[in-house]
Amino acid sequence: MPSKDNAIDNVYAQDDSVCTFSTKHDSWHTYRFTKPHCPIALVLMRRRTSAVWSHPREHKWWDTIVPEFTPEQFIQNFRVSLESFEYICCRLKHVLERRNTNFRLCVPVKKRIAIALWKLATGSEYRSVSQLFGVGVSTVFNCVQDFCNAVIKVLLRVHIKFPDSRKLKEMADVFENRWNVPQCVGAIDGSHIPIIAPEKYPRDYFNRKGWHSIVMQAVVDGKGLFWDVCVGYPGSVHDAKVLRQSYLWKMLNDGQPLNQNKVHISGCDVGYYLIGDSAYPMQNWLMKPFPDTGRLTPQQQMFNLRMSSARSVVDLSFGRLKARWRCLLKRNDCKLELIKKMVLTCCVLHNICEEHGDDFSEDLSSVHVNMQPPVQALTEHGQPEGTDIRGALLDYFERQNSEIIQILTYGVNVQ
Repeated sequence: MPSKDNAIDNVYAQDDSVCTFSTKHDSWHTYRFTKPHCPIALVLMRRRTSAVWSHPREHKWWDTIVPEFTPEQFIQNFRVSLESFEYICCRLKHVLERRNTNFRLCVPVKKRIAIALWKLATGSEYRSVSQLFGVGVSTVFNCVQDFCNAVIKVLLRVHIKFPDSRKLKEMADVFENRWNVPQCVGAIDGSHIPIIAPEKYPRDYFNRKGWHSIVMQAVVDGKGLFWDVCVGYPGSVHDAKVLRQSYLWKMLNDGQPLNQNKVHISGCDVGYYLIGDSAYPMQNWLMKPFPDTGRLTPQQQMFNLRMSSARSVVDLSFGRLKARWRCLLKRNDCKLELIKKMVLTCCVLHNICEEHGDDFSEDLSSVHVNMQPPVQALTEHGQPEGTDIRGALLDYFERQNSEIIQILTYGVNVQ
């Protein structure tokens, strides 16, 4: 009888005492056994089952400890509430779900999402996340990358999108009710995300603070939700240049999106606009403070104070974003392209958490402001676009301030 190590392709039981088989040499062989031995021969000639080696890992934390988390413990560890977590899992299940194979079981969708959230929330190294969840380092990498791709594909267009006319009116009302700034629908600013110096053109990513970064430009509404995000420009690029090269600039410069529902203010028709700091160019749709030359009038100082107060919402949003998703606070071990996707993903997750009312008390707005490179003011000569609108708002704030003073002084409302 041939060795059982031969590759057995076919086995036939022709009668009670004869077994015929073919080997990998494609030659047929017939052996005659007595009746009691034929079953034994068939067993010996069966194909040997392949064995796959798998390193034993500890799954106790995810399988037994996490299910016992209170809602407060869950949000403290994963930065999202159980409700938001279930929502994310439901929306991404069809994209992230994998099938079991003959060699091993796939990682369940909820665990894959939890792995990605942990990486984003802590900025831990892949190996640390691997050991905590009892999976391989490559599995952690795949979970993070697949999750970011899925969020950008499925959830980005749902939670970060240009507002329609109804939404613009709602956002303008929020700014006017909270900060007495009419027709404002958003605050714009840039934030630097730390990175490890890339192999290509590392000097381009070296910012004025002395470290490598990429720039995230974002617009937020009065509630601190992102409605436009542009990420990826090197840290040495000026905020004004980032804006001019972004899709937002192309879209708003045609005058249509925000040039609606105008309000007559101090003799000027004022449409919707954004508020930015001194680094941005002034436009009909973008207001900025008066440059502080040391000779500002009290009215100009009041204007700058009002603008600064309303614009603080974007700093607060950046602070909450980075407090939740600590991967944005320090250099991590990810490639540059993946970091860009991670930033976009964190912005989407920020909006989901805020929309669902997830309780999160940590605030790093002061840390965000202190770690950012200093604002490089953009000098503009002559009469830039938007000067008449800024003048109308200046007069509006002055009249409003005068009325408040007279009310406090005389107790009457001056028409």
